[in-house]
This record gives sequence, C-alpha cells and structure tokens, in this order.
Amino acid sequence: MARNAQFGAIIPTEASSGLPLKGDFERMARRRFQAPVPFREGHWWWIKVYTDEFRDGKRQRIRKRLKVAPATTIVREAQKIASEMLRPMNQGLESIGSATPFGTYVETDYRTTKLPLLASPVRKIYEGILRNRLLPSFGDFALRDLNTITLQRYFSGLQVGHSSAVKIKDVFSSVLGSAVRFQMLVRNPVIGIQIPRPLKGKRIKPTITPREFGLLVEAMAEPYATMVFVCVLSGLRVSELIGLKWEDVHEDALTIDERFCRGDWDCPKSDASNATIGVDPIVIARIQRLKGMEVTINWGGKGATKTFKVVRSAAPGSLVFQSLRSGGPMSDHNILSRHIKPAAKKLGLGTVNWQVFRRSYATWLVEAGADPKAVQGQMRHSRIGPTMDIYAQVVASSQRRAVTKLSEMLAGNVSNWDEMGRKGRSEDSQVIENLVELVGIEPTTSSLRILNSVRDDATTKKLE
Repeated sequence: MARNAQFGAIIPTEASSGLPLKGDFERMARRRFQAPVPFREGHWWWIKVYTDEFRDGKRQRIRKRLKVAPATTIVREAQKIASEMLRPMNQGLESIGSATPFGTYVETDYRTTKLPLLASPVRKIYEGILRNRLLPSFGDFALRDLNTITLQRYFSGLQVGHSSAVKIKDVFSSVLGSAVRFQMLVRNPVIGIQIPRPLKGKRIKPTITPREFGLLVEAMAEPYATMVFVCVLSGLRVSELIGLKWEDVHEDALTIDERFCRGDWDCPKSDASNATIGVDPIVIARIQRLKGMEVTINWGGKGATKTFKVVRSAAPGSLVFQSLRSGGPMSDHNILSRHIKPAAKKLGLGTVNWQVFRRSYATWLVEAGADPKAVQGQMRHSRIGPTMDIYAQVVASSQRRAVTKLSEMLAGNVSNWDEMGRKGRSEDSQVIENLVELVGIEPTTSSLRILNSVRDDATTKKLE
C-alpha cells in the first residue's frame, strides 16, 4: 500500500486491480471500444460512433453517423454488420494517425522523410506522379479510407498504359508503406492490388551488332568514342561509366563502387552492382590512351578553336571521363544527343542509346555461349529474371534464323518451292514426300492422313 501511495499520483490503484475503472481510465476504455446500438431511420439501419478527423489542421474527436444496412435487414443481422464495421477500430487496427488526410501526410511527412532518400531521377518521377495523379484523386482521403477495395477500383479504371500503372502503384506503395513504418497504418493496402494486363506482349528490345558497334566508334570523336567503347565492352550503366575513377581501373578489371546520376553522387544501384568485373585488356589500353590525348573544339565565334587535354588529372580520385570545359562529371544526355545519336543517324542505325549498349553486351555474351549465371554476374543483376529476359530474346532470334535456314535449304532442293506456298491443300502430299526424301523428317500422324487421303483420291481417279 505504501508503494501504491508513493506512486499514486502517477498510477492509480484501479489501473492494476480487478475493480471497475474510474476517471481517466474509464474514459480511455470508452474511447477505445465502441458498441453502439443500431437504430432504424428511413430505409436504413444506422449507428453513431466517435472518430478522429483533421479539421483546420487539428485532430478532433467527433461523432458521426454511419450507414449499416437496409431497413429490411433483421435486428440481429444489423448488429453483426455494425460489429464487423467497428472491428478495426475496437481491436486497435486503426491508429489515431490514420485520420490524417493523404495530402497532409504527403506534404508534412513523406516529402520530408522518405522522398529525400531516393535517387534524384526517381525523386523527380515520384514528384510528378504525386502531383498529377495521386494528390488530385486522394488528397482529401483519410489514410484509413484508402482500403484495398478503394484502390482496386482506382487501378481498374485507370486509363493509362501498363508500365505507367506499374509506376503509379510503386509510388502509392512507397507512400503508404512509409505510413506503416511510422505507425499511422497497420498494413499497406496496396499489397495485393492488381493492375490491368498489358494490351501487347513483350517486344524484342533493340540491340546493335558487333559490326555496327565498330562503325559507330569509328564515326565518333574522342573522348566520346572511348566512352562508347568501354560502355559496350564492359556492360556498365551510364551513371557508373561517368562516375568511373582512375583508382577503379585495374590491369584487366574495373571496380564499380559509386555512380553519378543527373547531378547526384550515389552508391551503385544494388549490392550486386557494387562489384569488380573482368574486362578485355584492350578496354584498359583504350582507357589509358586518354591520358596523353588532346582534342580541339570550337571555342567562341568566327571559327575560333581551343585545344584541351582529355585528362586534366590522372590522380587516383580523379574521373576517367572528364568534362573538357570544367573537368567535372560529363552529362550523359548531352553526349547522347550531341554525339551518339547524330553518328548513329549518319550510319543509318536504328534505336541507339545507353541502354542499348548495355543490352548489346549481354546479348553478345549469350551468343558467344556464356551460361546464364556467368552473364548475370558480369551484368551484375540482383535477380536472374532480367538475365533470362535477354536469353529469351536471343533464343527467339536464333529460332528465326533456324527457320530461315530450313526454308533456304528446301528452296534449293524442292522444285517449285515458292509456288507451293501459293497452291491449295492438294500439294501438301508432295511437300511431305520431299521432306521425307531429302531431309529425313518423319511426318506427323496428321500429315500421314493427308498423304494417304491424297493417294486414295489418286487411285480412285485411275480406277475410274
């Protein structure tokens, strides 16, 4: 008792006893658990409950009416429905913070805590989706009102492409996922959301051939030709290429431990990307050749020019590819638009960009016979999925080449091959017989039926 008396001002006796709660503890219990009796009014059953809402920037406890069920529902069933409606609140599955409007949470919490941690290009994409998509649609919604069914209706009616829907879902999941971490929501309602299927299947992504690669490098000026050379023959991402330093260049390998992306220095994209990869010695020799190179560029008006050293400093911490004007990091967008694309257009090449270079390197590895795990390690993919996508694309190309070779072989051995494709079904038997005779292909059961049917027709005609 003395102990209770000593701390009585802090912990009342009824808090740890079996007696009925009194005072503040009784009010807290009433606030947490609610069991209102449904009442019938008009054509509906209703209940009155207390909820937390934000008004004028302040959280207030208000009483509001909720529609339960049609008035034709029996009393017991209406009570069950009301209990189910209040279950999240009564079981503590709704926190007080869940009353925060989505727009207020984004402005005061997400933009100041989570968003600054993202890479600069990702941050710009997220800001655009929040500004143009999510805030206009859900800015006034309380976080607790963003349930799975509400979000599913939104995504099911979204009139955008599949890839855009995926990005919108990622942003939504990031925002509500942070609300879960900050204990303003119990679970992320975006989990389990389905987005509309793409209208078209996967398309074959463009690559360049080794011959096109050689022509492109020869058509470009330095140091940009060397950048393309290193990018293609190492599989580096452009941000890793621009952030490459002399301390990362070894005798037969390159170390990727940082990247420079649109004005921001950052660590590599993933743990798997932070690695040392082997490269051909010719790549290292091409990089080292930059140290003694000078280039002359237009400088000023009236045909004035100026000569610059390609490498101002070869110190270990200096960049390999330095801006000619400032010595700082280069702009990947400027290099692509001013040097790579004009050269590619002059050569009559198709789509050419930094991603095409990296994909071409992976494709060449596959065509050279490398196994999937080796390609995954060289490309530094965190998952085997992207690597297998490249394999599937190469396999499709090899299958087309195989079919073309078969057609060429048949055209050279089967008489009137081109005309057969334009004739009717009666010529099928001749095609099958030629295949069996020339190639040794065993015909299928259906083909044998066709062959026998044609032979029977021919025999009947002779008998007639």
